[in-house]
Amino acid sequence: MEQAAAASSTPTVAVLVPCYNEALTIAKVVDDFRRVLPEATVYVYDNNSSDDTAAIARAHGAVVRTERRQGKGNVVRQMMRDIDADYYVMVDGDDTYPAEAAPALLAPLMADEADMTVGDRLSNGTYGKENDRAFHGFGNNLVRFLIKLIYGFEFSDVMTGYRAYNAVFAKTMPVLSPGFEIETELSIHAVDKRWRIQEIPIDYRDRPEGSESKLDTFSDGMKVLLMILSLFKDYRPLALFSWMSLVFFLLGLVAGVPVIVEFLQTGLVPKLPSALLAVALVVVGMLSFTSGLILDTVVKGARKQYELDVTRAYERYGRTI
Repeated sequence: MEQAAAASSTPTVAVLVPCYNEALTIAKVVDDFRRVLPEATVYVYDNNSSDDTAAIARAHGAVVRTERRQGKGNVVRQMMRDIDADYYVMVDGDDTYPAEAAPALLAPLMADEADMTVGDRLSNGTYGKENDRAFHGFGNNLVRFLIKLIYGFEFSDVMTGYRAYNAVFAKTMPVLSPGFEIETELSIHAVDKRWRIQEIPIDYRDRPEGSESKLDTFSDGMKVLLMILSLFKDYRPLALFSWMSLVFFLLGLVAGVPVIVEFLQTGLVPKLPSALLAVALVVVGMLSFTSGLILDTVVKGARKQYELDVTRAYERYGRTI
C-alpha cells in the first residue's frame, strides 16, 4: 500500500514535440528525451508530414498522434487538450534544443518556484553563433522590445520553442494562434496573467545539414507582430485606446488651433472645413477613450472569471509533491 501511494505521488511529465517533416532529426530527439527523462512520455504530433516522421518516431518509442489542422499553434492547442500530466516540456522536433536541459527547465516547476520556464538561447550567445538566418535576431529583439514596452516585462528570449509549464498553466491557457505565433502568445499570456516565469539559459545548435526551417522570417514575423497588437487590444484595451485617443486629440489641435487663433483675432471662421475636421478628430478621440473604458470593464470582468477558473484548475490539477 505504501509503495502504491508513493508511486501515485510521483509527478508525471509529458514531452510535447510538434512535428512537420522532421524525419531527419526526430529519432534523435525522441531517443535523447527518453534517455534524459526516462519516466516521461514523449508525444509526437505529426502535422501532415509528407515524409516518415510519424513512423520513425513511433519506432523509437514515442506516442504518435496526428493533427490535421496545419500550423504549430493548432498542434499545441490539441496537445494541451489531449494530454494530462503534472508537467509539460514543449520542444521542437528539429534537434536544435538539447534534451539535457530539460531537468533544469523542470526543476523550478517541481519546486513550485515557477509556472512556466523558458529555454533562453540568447544569454550565453549560442543562438547568435549557430543561427545564420538573416533578421531572426532582429525580429526576436523587436518582439522583446514591444513586450517590454507594452507589458513591462523583459524576456531574454521570447521566441524560443523550448519551454516547460505545469498542468494548471497548460489547462487554463487559451491558445488562439494557429501558427508560429504560439511562442509569443504563451509569453504574453504568462506576463498578462501574472504567472511566475523563469528563464533558464540553454545551449542552442542549428539544424543539421539537410534539415530545413519551416519559419518564414517576414511572413511569420508579420503574424507575430499582428498577434502582439491583437493581444494588446484584448488584454489592455484602455491603454491602446487611450493612446489612439491622444493621437486623434493632438491631430484635432493641429487642425483647430489656427482656426481658433483666427477667430479670436477677427471674430470670423473662414476656414470652415478645417474647423469641422478639428471637431471630428476630437470627437473620434473622445469616442476612442470611451471605447477603451468600456472594453477595460469587460476585460476586468473576464480577468476575474479567469482567476476563478484558475482556482478551480488548482483544485483539479494542482499537486503537492
